[in-house]
This record gives sequence, structure tokens and C-alpha cells, in this order.
Amino acid sequence: MSDLFPIHGKRKDSTYNADDIEVLEGLEPVRRRPGMYIGGTDETAMNHLVAEVLDNSMDEAVAGYASVIDIELKPGNIVTIRDNGRGIPVDNHPKFPGKSALEVILTMLHSGGKFSNKVYETSGGLHGVGISVVNALSDDLTVEVSRDKELYVQKYSRGVPQTKLKKAGAVNRRGTSITFHPDADIFGTKAHYKPNALFRMARAKAYLFRGIEIRWTCDPSLIKPDEKTPAEAVLHFPGGLQDYLASTLADRETLTPQMFAGVADLPDDQGRVEWAVAWPVDGEGLCSSYCNTIHTPQGGTHESGMRSALLRGLRSYGELINNRRAAAITGDEAFGSAAVLLSLFIKNPQFQGQTKEKLATADALRLVDQVVKDHFDHWLVSDAMSSKALLDQLVFRAEERLRASQARELARKTATRKLRLPGKLADCSKNAAKDTEIFLVEGDSAGGSAKQARQRETQAILPLRGKILNVASATVDKLRANQELQDLSQALGCGLGSEFNIEKLRYDRIIIMTDADVDGAHIASLLMTFFYREMPGLIQHGHVYLAQPPLYRITQGNTTRYARDDEHKDELLKTVFKKQGKIEISRFKGLGEMMPSQLRETTMNPLTRSLLRVVVTAGVEDAETEIKETETLVESLMGRKAELRFQFIQENARFARDVDV
Repeated sequence: MSDLFPIHGKRKDSTYNADDIEVLEGLEPVRRRPGMYIGGTDETAMNHLVAEVLDNSMDEAVAGYASVIDIELKPGNIVTIRDNGRGIPVDNHPKFPGKSALEVILTMLHSGGKFSNKVYETSGGLHGVGISVVNALSDDLTVEVSRDKELYVQKYSRGVPQTKLKKAGAVNRRGTSITFHPDADIFGTKAHYKPNALFRMARAKAYLFRGIEIRWTCDPSLIKPDEKTPAEAVLHFPGGLQDYLASTLADRETLTPQMFAGVADLPDDQGRVEWAVAWPVDGEGLCSSYCNTIHTPQGGTHESGMRSALLRGLRSYGELINNRRAAAITGDEAFGSAAVLLSLFIKNPQFQGQTKEKLATADALRLVDQVVKDHFDHWLVSDAMSSKALLDQLVFRAEERLRASQARELARKTATRKLRLPGKLADCSKNAAKDTEIFLVEGDSAGGSAKQARQRETQAILPLRGKILNVASATVDKLRANQELQDLSQALGCGLGSEFNIEKLRYDRIIIMTDADVDGAHIASLLMTFFYREMPGLIQHGHVYLAQPPLYRITQGNTTRYARDDEHKDELLKTVFKKQGKIEISRFKGLGEMMPSQLRETTMNPLTRSLLRVVVTAGVEDAETEIKETETLVESLMGRKAELRFQFIQENARFARDVDV
């Protein structure tokens, strides 16, 4: 066998027999490996000891037996947690003669009243190690139990009873009080509780269970000067998670005036779920989830159920109001950009690890999804205006994400190889962007004339095939699939949406050059809408222009003039062509009919042409109002709602006039 499995390195002479097998009894495993039970031995782990004791008191409250919990932090790392619940049982345990149930709970792992549903329908887990772990890791722990108007007291150190359970006199109260000090042998002498973290935890517990009152007391000497932790506070929140989320968001603006909040029982008496959801305008989401008042910072199946409910609800509502773009929404927008608080109460929860940071109960996903989805559907239809505004903004965020993904994909492609420009692009020979310009031309015919008329060094030509996609009403998928817009984006080189970078723009001027007719104006409008929505920086920095090609050519003898429109034609006939003689007026049907020399002279030569710079303005001085009015105008004229265009036509029909086309 040694030939088959050679042993490398020096072999030590040692024996391995039954004497080497250790059996750790009682709470010794906890003291040997505390990290397995509380996640470590630092200050955060010390706070976890407080959480374990507080969770037991919260279980009494959730079960309906406690209404008040006191938490007191004293100098010297001493903590007292007291409740007015039923009190830990003090009678002898039937399986352990001579030991009270209290001593069994405090000294034996996996003992307690949470393994069946007889004592607690819902509780913070079935591990049964919480209070015994606290006892094992404390060098001094005193438990006081008030039951049947009698006070019982017992002291422990490092998990070992120091006194017997004794009666300490008559009392007119009930409940359990535990005072403990973490063992310096485990946590060191420099570790201290974090009052601010413990106060936030206590406040969260009060929000999670509306009926509880948590009274907080902290010695002022333990609070750092820069902390806002109060020395005393009474924590009671009848509004539950709705109050919690309102406090968390503070003054942050949200996309809807009312948050989506509620409480509902789970099917078949399996528990209940409470939630509060809002979508901040800034898009910075947050999520805090709980199961049986236990914080689950790593989420779990209940969070997955909430994510599914919100996503399915928004997509269904999109279908209901015929908003096809809602299909682009993913969990990143529905859940990731939302502020979500979720609290689940279920029987027999399953967590990953003793620290209970992630819920693993498989049924929680289905139950939360089913219950919350029904309520979310009703919430969406109850306020159509707010719900539509919410949906539109989330669709916008989804499309921005897709644009960014597309831009990153393009960046990855161009990082390893030379930029591939569109095949129809006739690029200029100058490499630097300064003083260069690209003409966006309507059709291949006009593109051919423009290529012959251009100044090759500084002028590039990109022919476009007819009317481009209206991006104000199209989905991101259609935008990505549109070859004309992809060619245009690739030619400009500055990216779309959130990936837009003005420094990467390949040309100084972008000139829209379309026919001087209604169709040409429509194409120009579509292009301006594209730039306004996808590359607003181009307009803001003054890079977009409209060419002014002529509509008429007027000739009399050796005199030739070009007119932009009918009004300009009439003006030229009155001012230039006054003498006698035959006047010939020809109307250009399009740029493709113009000779290259004519196109150069009238429209492309910087010395003789006229350009209109595209700017954002609504005719008001206030910048914020100007932006809002411009956005409203673009949405009305170019958006998906035909009724808005009809309304605009009705309101402005009196300004229309007949033109000769």
C-alpha cells in the first residue's frame, strides 16, 4: 500500500488511539469554538449576545404574553434585559431529575420551548442554543424569574451554575430578567458594546411588532460624543413597518405619494407577512428583511418572494394599460431600486447558520410572492396616475440599464480592435474632432451628391435610410435592433444614455441635412428626438445643427438665387427680380436632385451656407421650468399617446395656414 500511496515529508512518531478522542460536554463546545455560534469574538459578536436574549423576549411578545421589554446598558459591559412575559419555567424537568427547566435551558444546547408549536407558534428559530450560548460566553450571568408571584434567582459563570435556584421573596409582577457580562477570556479586555448599534436593533424590533413597548436605558458615559444615541427612550410604533420606512427615508422624495404597505395572513394559518415599499427618486434602494423579528441581512427566500411579487405585479400592470415597454423591467428596477422593509412570521423557520443571517425556508418564497402580489395588484389600480408615473420611471431606468450594457459591450469590442465604422459612412480625413462635421443625409441619392460636394478633409457624410425609429415611443429592444441608429451611434462614438461621454465625440458639428419639405422636417424631428433622449449632452454643448437647403431655384438671365421656402421666394421676387424678363422657378423635390455644385454652394460650404443650432428652450427664463416644459412638449408630440398629439393639434390649429406643396 505504501507504494500506491507514498507519504511525503517527515513522518512523526505518534500514536492515535481511544485516549486521543475528546468528548466535549455541556457548553464546552461553545467556549472552544464561539465563532460557530455568534460569528466571531469581536464587538459585533458581543452585540449578538444581546440580540439572542432580546429575541427570546420578543418571542414572548409575538406569542401575546409580553407587552414591555426593558434594555439597560451599564458601565463595565453589563447588560440587563427584562420582559413581562410568562417567565422561564422553574419547576423540575421530567427528563433530568434534580434540575429545573430553567437550568436545563441555560446549560444545555438545543433545549427550549420552540421545537413544537405548543408554546410558540412562531419564534426566532429552532436551534435552541441562544440563551445557553450567552450563558457559556459570560463570566457572570444572573437570571431572575417572576412566576406565580414568586421571585426566583440563580447565578452562573461560564455556563456553570454558581448557586442553586432560590426563592427570593414575593413579587407582584411576572417575566424574566437576565443580567450578564461577556467573558474577557473570550472577547478580550478592550471589547465594548456598541450602544448605537444596539439602540438601532431595539428600535427595529419595536417597529417589527406593533404591540411591543421597548424601554431603552444607557449610561451616558458609554455614549460617544459624536453619537446620537439617546440615554433613555421609549420605543413604541403603532404604524409598524410603515412608520419604520417613513423614518428611514426621512426627507427623500419618492416616485409615488403613498408607499405600498400592508399586513396579511398567510394561507392555511401558516403565519403572516408585513411589508412597506417605496421607490426613491434618486434610485438608491435598500432592503431590510426579518423573519420572526430576526434580522436576515443576507436575505433569503422571503426576499426572493417579495422581489418576484413586485416584478410580476409591475409587468402585469404594464400589460393592463398596454405599456409594452414594461416587459423591459427586471428585478433590478422593481426591487433593487426600491426601499423595502419586509417582516415574515412563520412556523418552524429554517436559517442558514446559527447566526440566522439568511432565511432558507423554501415555502417562504411562494407564500410571500402569492400574498404580496395580490395586494400589489390592487394598490397599482387604486391610483392609476401614480402607478403609471412609477411604471414610466422604472421603464426609463430599465432602458438606461440596457443602454449602459450595450455601451459597455461596444467598449469591450472596440478595446481590442480598431473601431469599425458604419459601411455607408464617408469619413473625413482629419483625425481630430476640432472643426470637423458630419452630415446626416436623407437617403443614398442625397448621400451621393453630398459626398461629391463635401470638403473631404473636414466633412463626413452618413446617409440614413428614410425615417428613423421614434425613440420616444419605442422600446429599448427596438432601439438596439435598429441598424440606422446603431450606425449613427457608432459613427459619433460618444455612447448613449448613462454611458454618454462628450470627450469621445468624433465630430465638432452634427448637421441634420434633410429635404426642405414635410417629410424632411419629420426626419429632422425624429433625429432631434433621438439626440434629446439618448445624447442630450450633444444639444447642451451646442453640437447639433439643422442645415438650410433651398426649396426653390430662381433664375432670370445671369441671375440665380435660391429660396428656403415660399415666403423667402416671394421676398426674392420682390427685391431681386424687379427688371423685365422671363423668370424661371424650379422646385427641388429633394437633395438628390441638386447638382453637387449647387448643394455645396447653398448648404454645405461654411462660407455661404446658413445653419440653425438646436437648443433646448420652452420660452421661459426659469431653467427648471424650461426643462419640464420641453420634456412635456417632446412627450406630447413624439410619445406613445396619440391623444396628446390630438390635443396639441386642437389647441394650435388656429396657427396653421395653407402652404403650396
